Amino acid sequence: MRIIIDSNILFSALIKDSVTRKIILEYNGCFLFPYIIFEEMEEHKEELLEKTGLEKEEFDNLLNLILKKVIIVPKEVLKKYKKEALEIVKDIDVDDFIFVACALAYDNSLIWTKDRRLKEQDKVRIYNTKEIIKLLDITF
Repeated sequence: MRIIIDSNILFSALIKDSVTRKIILEYNGCFLFPYIIFEEMEEHKEELLEKTGLEKEEFDNLLNLILKKVIIVPKEVLKKYKKEALEIVKDIDVDDFIFVACALAYDNSLIWTKDRRLKEQDKVRIYNTKEIIKLLDITF
């Protein structure tokens, strides 16, 4: 099974020492994240840094820890799934097409997200944090 984390999950893990962060850091495997992670991080870095209350060095260390648990999916892998992914999310949120494309690119994958609207489609599996905890049989 391959778990794709979307931006809101990544940002939640960075902002707060939460269940989301614990799952990511303690999971024995790696998560998938589309190549846009670097663009999104750059775009929101100051806001995230402010919300965490961490010093820049502490924030960078945490980000590096989390990124060690993530395999970055390159643009080339996702290109051929873009059209299908856009079709799937066109009435939901086109910004999520990249995560859907990632799920289409990898067999036996799912998207971990807080976005309830993504469950409106039935082409890729969508899990929220409670469902991930149950799926991975995690106890805290």
